[in-house]
Amino acid sequence: MIQMDNTEIITRYLVEEFLPDVDVTELPPDYDLFAGGVVDSLALLKIIDWLGERFHLNLEDIEIAPDNFRTVHAIDSFIGAAGAHLVGKGMS
Repeated sequence: MIQMDNTEIITRYLVEEFLPDVDVTELPPDYDLFAGGVVDSLALLKIIDWLGERFHLNLEDIEIAPDNFRTVHAIDSFIGAAGAHLVGKGMS
């Protein structure tokens, strides 16, 4: 079984949920999801909920800023920071 990295997992999710007519390879990891109309405030809530479930993150104590979700790379960085935040609190 081939293991995907977080960037691939995030990209697949975004394409499946918000861009069903787009191929996964057509969404660059640095594409601005807000400016491109892929993500709006409702979609952002859905993404945050999915991240918590998919990556086992408790996001209640973490500051959530829209810029953390502007691109696939930004979301991947947010996951890393959220995981480090949880480790720092002894919650991993």
